[in-house]
Amino acid sequence: MKRQLANRSVHPVGLGCMNLSWAYGTPPSQEDGIKLLNRALDLGYDHLDTARIYGAGKNEALIAEALKGRRKEFFLASKCGIVVEGPKRGVDCSPEAIESAVETSLKLLDTDHIDLYYMHRFDPKVPIADSVGALKAAIDAGKIGAYGVSEWSSAHIREAHAIHPVGAVQTEYSLWTRNVELGVLDTCKELGIPLVAFSPVGRGALGGVLKDPTTLEEGDLRNIMPRFNAENWPKNLALIEQFVALAAEAGVTPGQLANAWVLSRGDNVHVIPGTTSLQHLEDNYNAANVAIAQDVLDRADALINQQTVAGHRYHDAIRPTIDTEDFA
Repeated sequence: MKRQLANRSVHPVGLGCMNLSWAYGTPPSQEDGIKLLNRALDLGYDHLDTARIYGAGKNEALIAEALKGRRKEFFLASKCGIVVEGPKRGVDCSPEAIESAVETSLKLLDTDHIDLYYMHRFDPKVPIADSVGALKAAIDAGKIGAYGVSEWSSAHIREAHAIHPVGAVQTEYSLWTRNVELGVLDTCKELGIPLVAFSPVGRGALGGVLKDPTTLEEGDLRNIMPRFNAENWPKNLALIEQFVALAAEAGVTPGQLANAWVLSRGDNVHVIPGTTSLQHLEDNYNAANVAIAQDVLDRADALINQQTVAGHRYHDAIRPTIDTEDFA
């Protein structure tokens, strides 16, 4: 059942903690966030994923507050590199920035050790050897257990791995976002690197709950994502409705089918769906346990894929910051 992640054995369904502090409208209260994080550990979640950018440190601090005394129960991943405050807005993976970020994350998370620390995006301004060197120094100092990269291309993953083994590659992967199939998925399999898929339920779209994106709150990231706009959403909703029916036929929730499909892509693949719902938290966790016939997974694959989905995953301003290979 468990899968390897940066030299640890963890449940293949981890918890993406971002939306407890940021990104999809008004986050839950501190009290509800604390309740959900503790419920996650009680259910068996043992891999929590956060980042500095999530609420400008609030998410890291929430995990520290919520899980006092439970640190040994979970594998902890965080990220650095995206800077949203001060004069250096953008991506900064310079050795100085990484060294400072590690110290800040340790303080916010109230821990002396982060199991996996990612560079959140590729920084073309800094030689990969310099960035990896700073992370290796943090590993040698016992501050982090391993380093990872997020939304990096196959070539850059290989370059980093040759300098010091990459503990994990994180990228968006779901039925409707297939960019990793252009190279990263095969590269990770070849090199023995775990692949951690974020947004495996299509930023909630494949869960079947969202019917009308115009009801999303102001500030919800999906408001500026092309797949949710007035032109593309009706086409995508038609696919999603068929997907929901397929999940019902298989006796699972749409979210479970979406997560299980991603997990089926390789024994090195993990998913980290996020949620603010206690019911979805439990459903997602059980996606690794439900029995779904290969025929159902194949039908889901044929229904929702790069060729059938309308719209790019990111708007034009964000696309240049993504290093992962893209479709023409």
